[in-house]
Amino acid sequence: MPAPAADPVSRNALVILATIAGGVVLYVLSDILTPLALAMFLALMIDGFARVLEARLSGVSNRAATPLAVVLSIVIFGGATFFIADNATNFASQLVGYTPKINGIIARLAGLVGMEAPPSLTQLVHQLNPASYLGQLARGLQSFASTAAFVLVYLGFILASRRGWERKVVNLFPNRPERQEAVDAFLRIRNGVEQYLWVQTVTGLMIAVASWIAMMAVGLDNALFWAILIFIASYIPVVGGIIGVALPPLFALVQFDTLWQAAVLFGVLQVIGMFVGNVVQPRMQGRSLNMDPIVLLLALAFWSVVWGLPGAFLSTPLTTVMMVILAQFPGTHWIAVLLSADGEPGPLRRHPVEPPSAKGPAKPSPKPAAKRRSRT
Repeated sequence: MPAPAADPVSRNALVILATIAGGVVLYVLSDILTPLALAMFLALMIDGFARVLEARLSGVSNRAATPLAVVLSIVIFGGATFFIADNATNFASQLVGYTPKINGIIARLAGLVGMEAPPSLTQLVHQLNPASYLGQLARGLQSFASTAAFVLVYLGFILASRRGWERKVVNLFPNRPERQEAVDAFLRIRNGVEQYLWVQTVTGLMIAVASWIAMMAVGLDNALFWAILIFIASYIPVVGGIIGVALPPLFALVQFDTLWQAAVLFGVLQVIGMFVGNVVQPRMQGRSLNMDPIVLLLALAFWSVVWGLPGAFLSTPLTTVMMVILAQFPGTHWIAVLLSADGEPGPLRRHPVEPPSAKGPAKPSPKPAAKRRSRT
């Protein structure tokens, strides 16, 4: 006897409870899943980089593309990390020289709020007691180092086992239509994430270069350092760009004696960010991402709470993967519709996997008996 169809209300309630339980599992297992998610994200990025190198460079073969992409990625990330660490040390030493100017700004702000005896920068630092945070800083650095080590280990295994993925797909989906649907879903995920990376990289470079020109025009110190920070912050959706273009004007208040440099820099950076974010980025992105802006903001908040800073960087790709997967099944298709921008997250599975019958496999029909030839 066939099983009765599930009530839609009960089915949706089960989906919501499963989503909550999944969020709890992601939070509890964050130490294990965060390096794995970062490694898969880097593997996808390296795979796209390798295909670009193979297509653009005639002398690069299919076998040499992936190792070359890995080497170039290590050089780029390593050089950027070294540059940021070196300039951060110089920036901290420069702040010591700006102590009198910072004290003057604190005095002016205190006068605006009616405070008669404003504290100095030294007193504020003493009250904050930074020595008490050294232990937390050391634990944070240790956690970052261990996470980076796990990410590299996971990345190595993922890249080494990528040749067996095709056989796994064949064994998971023995029927050709089901296998084709699974491949189409994977290609949608890969193309969506790669398009997101490409758009964020190009628009981030545009904002960083234009901001660097504006900062050099007003004479701001460490302009290249701020430009690189703006480029990195552009990978955090919504919030990253706002924070990135707000920090240089604040530093301009400390560096210059007049206010027009900070005001001009703030206005120019805001115009650059708004133009790239509202004009250039939507034209480049098109329908590739198909994600509602409110969903992007909620996804940023959710993944930041669950996985911290790595979750903030991965919030949009992870939500894109979830939308494509949820769109494949009738019970969760409505969630994908809510996540999408135009209400069309993708097609449902046309060939659902049916469970085997309780009566056992059907017996093959007997072949018709061969007709005997009549002897003449």
